[in-house]
Amino acid sequence: MVEFFQHLFALDFPWFFEQYGTAIYLILFLIIFIETGLVAMPFLPGDSLLFTAGLFCKSGQLEILVLLPFLFIAAVLGDNINYWVGRRLGLSVFKWNFRGKPLVKEAYLERTEKFFTQYGNFAVIMGRFIPFVRTFTPFAAGVAKMDYRKFALIDLFGGALWIGSMTMAGYLLGEIPWIREHVDLIAIGIVVLSITPVLISFIRRKK
Repeated sequence: MVEFFQHLFALDFPWFFEQYGTAIYLILFLIIFIETGLVAMPFLPGDSLLFTAGLFCKSGQLEILVLLPFLFIAAVLGDNINYWVGRRLGLSVFKWNFRGKPLVKEAYLERTEKFFTQYGNFAVIMGRFIPFVRTFTPFAAGVAKMDYRKFALIDLFGGALWIGSMTMAGYLLGEIPWIREHVDLIAIGIVVLSITPVLISFIRRKK
């Protein structure tokens, strides 16, 4: 399991192709589903994973027409489960412990609530593009008992926008030879860009 996560965070797609073959579609589905559906695992790579998957679609190792709907379903399904967990269980999840430590950090919810206050219902869409906030946005919507029809409609649009834009960005830029040859550097760059808003927020809180 440790080896799996090492290759996952390194976005080592060749290793996944070698180990799992076509089952890599299911692996990608589960990663996106877990990141968006489980409040205890907001640290999984989302943006960089989608972009890199798009690059490998361009190289012909993955099928873009299979990957896009597959990951869209994973993102929307994960968000909906997360919403209902928040709506049914509420803040009690912050009492869950693993080896004496909180399984879910309350600070992430507080950050997401501020995000909701600033952007309103559009936070469901915008939060898709921000690590950690992406995981807690549907949970916060559930805790706040946001109208489900409204949430579902906005979430469908947000899921399509996130999956489509990040994956197609990798697919279209995959035509550039330098990008194809430096997938690892591109992935690191996306991770840095993704966590920049989180780092800025952390620095501001410290000040």
